[in-house]
Amino acid sequence: MDIVNLDHLSANPLLPEVKDAMINAIRADFGNPSSQHKLGDRASEALEKSRESVAQMINSESPKEVVFTSGGTESVNLAVKGVAWAKAEKGKHIVTSNIEHNAVLRSLRRLKMMDYKVTSVPVDSYGLVNPSDVAKAIKEDTVLVSIMHSNNEIGTIEPIEEIASITREKNVVFHVDAVDSVGVVPVDVQKLGVDLLSFASNPFYGPTGVGGLYVRRGTHLWPLLDGGVQESNRRAGTENLIGIIGMGVAAELAVKDMEGRTAHMKEMKETVLRELPNYIEHYIINGHPERSLPNLVSVSIKYIEGESLVLMLDDDNIAVSTRSACAAGALQASHVLLSIGRDFADAQGTLVITWGIENKKEDLFRFLKALREAVKTLREISPLYPKSAHA
Repeated sequence: MDIVNLDHLSANPLLPEVKDAMINAIRADFGNPSSQHKLGDRASEALEKSRESVAQMINSESPKEVVFTSGGTESVNLAVKGVAWAKAEKGKHIVTSNIEHNAVLRSLRRLKMMDYKVTSVPVDSYGLVNPSDVAKAIKEDTVLVSIMHSNNEIGTIEPIEEIASITREKNVVFHVDAVDSVGVVPVDVQKLGVDLLSFASNPFYGPTGVGGLYVRRGTHLWPLLDGGVQESNRRAGTENLIGIIGMGVAAELAVKDMEGRTAHMKEMKETVLRELPNYIEHYIINGHPERSLPNLVSVSIKYIEGESLVLMLDDDNIAVSTRSACAAGALQASHVLLSIGRDFADAQGTLVITWGIENKKEDLFRFLKALREAVKTLREISPLYPKSAHA
């Protein structure tokens, strides 16, 4: 039986066009983009073509504002640490939210070891940041605000434009982690008004291990890596040309197919939310009902343990997750779910269901049938499941 992949936030398949472009690039035997000869020139042309495609996807004013990296984690680290170090003379205060990805949280933890101070603003029960809380948190020595565009566990999309207007007024650099948004929903850096925006290739069906950082012209940051002068002296090291070529093609396809993909994703989400009560009871849908990613549903299922549910569904060849793959294996409850008011038991019983363009409604119904049986089995042996809940 084929595996139904409903864990697209962890891994997406390469689109055939992306795969072909990468294979052709390998066969072309490109040189080093920094080399001063014909092989290098040809490689540099391919690199810049991909940079233009990515820049168009996020509506950057210039391709030069796009810095290629090894993925979302590096892009976040470069933004957060790079600005902090570049602005250290102004101050050492940073503002963020309670539900950021570990790439942000652990970058900030590292900066705290260097005497930086961090203010983390709360979110409401939907996971939304209140822009006025960000405004109140900004002080004279604040050098950076970092708020994610969409949350990778509950899908809520934050009020980035409103926050950006505050940071511009207060002359504070604004970084946005948009790894789970770029190429999935329209992301326009001009409309959002951000200074830095992190993204990765995999969410829009490009290769893993490739990402980028949008750096608005005039935004200063220190490079993380010391070495060559690649990427306008912002990211040393020879670029992953084959992967970047794949990302460029994936970016072009994302722009071309965005409307159709979004419609399909929304239809799948509506199906899950409509049909779920026909298969299980005693659950909570997490995230904002309207301001959220179209390819994600987070559901806290009462009286069961999420990891056990994932394993049982895996036995039925259905892949889902309990949280971000980057946090998988952590024994503690999700900080995101605790921040929106879930208790430890509900947080531990949460599934994150994400689908892609190749998934069909039949996949969802196969998942729902398997979910019903797995939940029934787990509740029968659960000490948390009260007899009154059987009614």
